[in-house]
Amino acid sequence: MPPEDTRRAVRTENLSKIYRQEAEEVQAVRDVSLTIQPGEFAALAGPSGSGKTTLLNLIGGLTRPTHGQVWVGDQELSELPNRALARLRLDQVGFVFQAYNLLPVLTARENAEFPMLLQGVSAPERTRRVDELFARTGMEGLEDRRPGKLSGGQQQRVAVVRAVASRPALVLADEPTANLDSASSDALLDLMDDLNRELGVTFVFATHDARVMDRCRRLVRMMDGGVDSEETPA
Repeated sequence: MPPEDTRRAVRTENLSKIYRQEAEEVQAVRDVSLTIQPGEFAALAGPSGSGKTTLLNLIGGLTRPTHGQVWVGDQELSELPNRALARLRLDQVGFVFQAYNLLPVLTARENAEFPMLLQGVSAPERTRRVDELFARTGMEGLEDRRPGKLSGGQQQRVAVVRAVASRPALVLADEPTANLDSASSDALLDLMDDLNRELGVTFVFATHDARVMDRCRRLVRMMDGGVDSEETPA
């Protein structure tokens, strides 16, 4: 059954993912039932191998579950054909990856505009959105640089702008501070916190970084593929 309240940003029911490695099965996510409300700033926290990145990928439709269901808004992902799933990711979900995943042949501006180009957003509107976000992230003057000419912190800011400029309701961030120093991490978290509070964008992180966990307003602690505990820090 679909969720009674489709205003929920994310809901999973008995979600599991099993990978087969040669003759063995690895249960990366184990029977997870979880609800994320719109506007939350939440973290899936846990050590490497706890299942947090796989759960994030299941929520984002980057991989399909072995068992169980996941809704983003009112869409149950397992019911969607591949083309419709790709469109949902484009229109409703922004991704921030640990490795940035910027296209090396495109400039910072072109990378940030790319999802909007696929959406069919007009060139003037793409320029307006990126200019506004680059100003907020301290990226003014760097618009024409390619990723190889940007620092790690600068590349991750471009990745965040790319994730939010297309106006998604949900942003999924996988270890976004893993390759950054403390100052860059703090600046990036400030930006995402501002976007969450001002624009109502729902953020879900996969992280084992204490700096991220300290900033989140809900912690879902994972262990061995399942939810171990939940906290709402003061």
